[in-house]
Amino acid sequence: MNSLKMMVVGAGALGRHHARILSQMDGVDLVAVADPREEAGRAVAEVHGSEWIADFREVIGQVDAASIVVPTFLHLEVASEFLSRGIPTLVEKPLAGNAPDAKKLVDLAQDNDTILQVGHVERFNPAMVTARKLSGLPKYIRAERVSPFPFRSTDISVVHDLLIHDIDLVLDLVRSKVKTVQAFGVSLMSPLLDMINARLTFENGCIVDLSANRVHPSVKREMQIWSAIGCVNVDFQSRSVTNYEPGETLLFGKSPVELAQRPGADIEQLKKDVFGKFIRVEEAAIADADALTDELAEFVSCVRSGSTPSCDGEKALAALEVADRILEAAASHNWGTKYQIRDVA
Repeated sequence: MNSLKMMVVGAGALGRHHARILSQMDGVDLVAVADPREEAGRAVAEVHGSEWIADFREVIGQVDAASIVVPTFLHLEVASEFLSRGIPTLVEKPLAGNAPDAKKLVDLAQDNDTILQVGHVERFNPAMVTARKLSGLPKYIRAERVSPFPFRSTDISVVHDLLIHDIDLVLDLVRSKVKTVQAFGVSLMSPLLDMINARLTFENGCIVDLSANRVHPSVKREMQIWSAIGCVNVDFQSRSVTNYEPGETLLFGKSPVELAQRPGADIEQLKKDVFGKFIRVEEAAIADADALTDELAEFVSCVRSGSTPSCDGEKALAALEVADRILEAAASHNWGTKYQIRDVA
């Protein structure tokens, strides 16, 4: 098997991990790490036995595929150079700063018959992989994603920074068109929105509540997926999944409310029996896997086989179209000022 010659463009906080993983992957030759910042780029390249270059265009004709890990506002410019040459490209999420720019990249990939994969890495989180198998057709989803202020990715709002993960996952789970969007948000630390709450209503009746905040004292990434067969709780941070579903006692026995109304009913015992006897609670087994490694492995496999990635450009574009609708809805729900100080005089 010939080695796949690859390049990583961007040696920042995430790009260095792309370089590390690709440099250790069988059948991959990391020929270059491109970054205009010599100190950062050279440090990443040297530790992984690769060459540092300031401008990716210097060796663009020598690579079979590329991983683009640059600030979002550069995605269109950089990824276009590869896609226009028919070079398979992985672009970190979000695909672009807005849906129209993302559409240009999708069209470029299609026109040049090449692979465009987008780094929605939560799809590969082992907890999500397990939860997807346990979930029925969702009727209601609630997701919350909060973290301390990162002092990076300030060229995009919290919608494209954090919420885009859950938008992508929800579209993959619900598999229906978004009918209505309601949202409100607040700018706290940066010129763009740092907190957002949104409600999506889908054509198949599913309702989704999404919340993201990047000015929070702690980290929390959770999702609840409700369906006709039960509820699945996903903790992306701890990589755990709890499945709640009706037990045989609840499905085929007497109703717990009916049992409670009987003379001499032991209400305290019935309370204890709610979770375990009436509602079965299962802590699902989670695979010991690294999401980014699996994502990059899928990209390499798709490049070799010509198959379509699980998150291609069209799916990433769909997520951005919803993100843009959320931003439009939030803009129409104007709070008036960035923040207000109470008059205590």
